[in-house]
Amino acid sequence: MTTPDNKPPASGPPVPAVKDRIYRSPMGLVGGVLLLAVVAWLGCDALFNGHGRTPWLALATMILVLPLVIAFTLRPAVFANEERLRIRNPYRVISVPWSEVEALRSSFTNEVRTKSGGKYQLWAVPVSLRGRKKAERRAASAARRSARGGAGLGGGLGARGAGFAGLAARGADDTGPSRAESDKVMDDLRDLLDRCGNEEPAQGGTTIRWAYEVAAPTLAGAVLLVILLVTGG
Repeated sequence: MTTPDNKPPASGPPVPAVKDRIYRSPMGLVGGVLLLAVVAWLGCDALFNGHGRTPWLALATMILVLPLVIAFTLRPAVFANEERLRIRNPYRVISVPWSEVEALRSSFTNEVRTKSGGKYQLWAVPVSLRGRKKAERRAASAARRSARGGAGLGGGLGARGAGFAGLAARGADDTGPSRAESDKVMDDLRDLLDRCGNEEPAQGGTTIRWAYEVAAPTLAGAVLLVILLVTGG
């Protein structure tokens, strides 16, 4: 007779030990879908309605262009968990344990630098200078409102004046984010680095894998297009 204590474990898919946080560029995804639609529309039109060498040129161009569009818009992503940072760039996948990360830098691009001297750009987290300027303007506006609220209400209302000043500042923050989205992503990654960099599961070395599944079609399309252009006459 089987008791509740010795019941066999329920069958089902294994639960992953560590769940990834996934970061991607929304504008990159939208732009990639639109570009794919335009290329497919123009290419199919030339492929089925063109004459002479046009269908072949259209086919070669599509084989070349479609993987490039996918590689630079839909493919880039950053996967982060408590063990490692995995960067999926257009033609490479870089896996870096947190113990190997030296710094996460943000200037005109976001990048990770490793203790072994490597430097890898985060294609999925592009820097938006416009977003940074908008966030800085919001933060400056919130500070000015807070200062005006404290000066106007603090003297007459004492502690309650400070409370109204705080409400004014929070009201200003509610109008929009105080930091650009890409900077928020980098803050999340730096927090993981600070918390997990010295943990045992985050040890190891950097691994790099080339995305041949993207590079091969691109190269094939380029070779076919060159052959058609050279032999065109």
